[in-house]
Amino acid sequence: MRIDSGLLDWRTDYGTHTYSPVTPPPDVKRALFSYLRHFELVFGAFDFALARSGEWTFIECNPSGQWAWMEPPTGLPMTAALADLLERGTHGT
Repeated sequence: MRIDSGLLDWRTDYGTHTYSPVTPPPDVKRALFSYLRHFELVFGAFDFALARSGEWTFIECNPSGQWAWMEPPTGLPMTAALADLLERGTHGT
């Protein structure tokens, strides 16, 4: 999920955000799955900063990160997707 805010620290005012689904570039997607496999994780909440140039900068991976607060404003079925993933118990490709 992409979070756009005019604030330096977007966590200070959630009312200023806009949210949009984002698909990582193929090289970033491969790196995400590699990271999950390396640490034997089925799920990770990855944080990135996106430069105006489009460059992705990795910040961190939270193996039990917060994400459910993004489901209501976006309408995306994130809970169902995570439940499906955990039920399968696989990493994907």
